[in-house]
This record gives sequence, C-alpha cells and structure tokens, in this order.
Amino acid sequence: MQTSPETRAIAAGAGGYLAIDLGVLAANYRHLSAHAGQAVTGAVVKADAYGLGVLQVSATLYAEGCRHFFVAQACEAFTLQTSLPADAALYVLNGLPEGCETTCADQNIIPVLNSPHQIARWTALAKTRGERLPAVVQFDTGMARLGLSKEEARALAAAPEALAALDIRFIMSHLACADTPDNAANAANAAQLAHMHEISTLFPGLPVSFANSGGLFLGDGFLQHLTRPGIALYGGAPNDAGPNPMQAVVSLHVAVIQTRTVPAGTRIGYGGTYTAARDMRLATLGAGYADGLPRSLSPRGAAWHGDTRLPIVGRVSMDSLMVDITDLPPGALTEGDFVELIGPHQSIDAIAADAGTISYEILTALGRRFYREYRG
Repeated sequence: MQTSPETRAIAAGAGGYLAIDLGVLAANYRHLSAHAGQAVTGAVVKADAYGLGVLQVSATLYAEGCRHFFVAQACEAFTLQTSLPADAALYVLNGLPEGCETTCADQNIIPVLNSPHQIARWTALAKTRGERLPAVVQFDTGMARLGLSKEEARALAAAPEALAALDIRFIMSHLACADTPDNAANAANAAQLAHMHEISTLFPGLPVSFANSGGLFLGDGFLQHLTRPGIALYGGAPNDAGPNPMQAVVSLHVAVIQTRTVPAGTRIGYGGTYTAARDMRLATLGAGYADGLPRSLSPRGAAWHGDTRLPIVGRVSMDSLMVDITDLPPGALTEGDFVELIGPHQSIDAIAADAGTISYEILTALGRRFYREYRG
C-alpha cells in the first residue's frame, strides 16, 4: 500500500517535506542545452547542488549528457569526485587552497586558476610530476571578484612559457549583471563581452566559457564554447526580464502543529510585533528560520492552502511560524495537515521576493530537518 508524502514525513518525525523532481531537473537541462545551440552545456553543482543533493543531481545530469561539473571549493570536489564517471570533468571555481594541490592532481580535479600565484603553484606541481596538469584560467572582465586583471592577462600572454606546463582546457569569466538585463545591466554585459573578446584574442585557440544561467539568454555572443548554468537548472528564473522559462524542481509543504483562535487585540509572536485587528484563527507551522525560512518573511510572506493565501503573522521563529487561517472555513485546516510554502502557488522566486532576497539563498538554505523525497 503506497503512502502519501505527508504520511512519510510524519513517520520520519519531520516538520515538512521537500520534494525534488529529478525528471524536471533533467528537462531543464535539456531545455538549456537546446537553447545553447552549438555550445556545450555544463552544470554548476556547488553548495550541494544548491541544497538539493549533489550526488542525486549530478547523477541525473550525467545521464542527460552533462560532462562538465563546477563546484566552488576543493572539499566539494573531494566529495563528488568518487561518484562521477571517469569521463566527467570536475572544476573548482575558487581555485585551490595552498597545500592541497597534490590531492587534487591525484584525483584529476581541475582548478580554475584565478591569480598568477595560483598559476605558479599549479605549474610547479606539474613540472615536479612531469605531466601537463589540466586547468582553467579565469579573467576578471568587470566583477572584481575572481580572476586575472587585464594587465595580468597581457603579461601572461606575453610569456607563453608560463602556461606551457599546463593543459589549459578553456578560459573563462563571470557575468555580474546577466540576471537583471535592464539598460544599465545590458551596458555592463556588453562591456564584459567586449572585454572577454579582448582576452580571447590574447589566447587564440583556447575555448571560452562565459555564460551563466542569465548569460544563456543574452544572445549568441555570450554562449561561446561552454555554458555554466546554475539556478536555472533548479527552476529559478535566469533573469527578471519576463516569465520564467524553467520548470519548478522543488516543492515544500510544512505541517500544522497547532491551531487556535485569538481575540482582537492579541499580540502575536516574539516581541508582540503583530497585533490581531480582529478575532483570528491561527495555525502554527513546524518550520522556521533554522529550516531556511528567513526571518525576514515576517510579516510579508505567506503559506497556501489550496488557492487561499495564508499570511504569516508575527515573527518567524527558529522552529515555527504562524499563519492567519481566518479566511478558511472552520475545520478546513487542522493539526497534522500540510500547507504549501513552495509550489504551484508560490515559486522560489516569489518567496525570495517576499523575504527580500534571491532564489539562490532560499534553495541553499533549505534545512536537513525536512523529509526529502526524490521523484522522477
């Protein structure tokens, strides 16, 4: 006899269940790959695949043909490397901390080299081992975060022996404004593209990786040879220019742990920041900011029951939050029922907007106390 996800969540002692649809994830990858045209489509799986489970996500993407996987830190690469087939390439975007170069070389982990010092260290190891170690070189084209400056790029191009010991797979940069393509952002994107073209002429013959999720939708000039989508894979909007072209990968439902009726004038929650303007019926839900539901959702956010919006009242607590269920018929929502926090009525981008943040932060913060169910 098949049980419901609510029943399974309750049996696991969880305050809610997070459904992750790997079939939709695969469909999003196919959509992005088709949109990329002749460019190869990789995948950013850092931060445990944006909180959704890097082993499950990477296996799904590999089955769809993905062979380029990007993490941020070497420790993430160590976790993932043993589960990826030998023909998959695993890149560390932040470069390698000094002292773990040998471990990364032994495991065929590919660093993104962001500075002359990182290039020198990786080169020294390659010479010591007598082999050409794979690498990617990143250039800063307008974000001032990681990568070689324009002056450092010219110096590197003028000394080709500096890279001779390495197997440079491609060069890359990162777009700062691809997700907000208004007039000012478009000007910034165009400036970065022009800068990237200058860099690529200094290193002729090397493939270029430039487009992130938003960059995939900026036009053919941004696609280059290898794209690196992240948030779009997981259902987040790649930009704010129009309707989200991606399908939702996650849904989140949280259990009601108590209901009550309070009279007008009742102060609700920590600090008494919300006062009932009328007699109200409240439901307390079994999740809070420790589970990744930001405190800033107070009092702007909401849950949903069917098509009825249930506003959050009072402050979100560590392990619970309260919603106004007065507009529901009496008895429509009781202890043990579940309400929607992320789903058909409220996307990750919508709940992020209510919290004053971005979908990336919502996804990566979703806690491990939720019962997780993989579908598809």
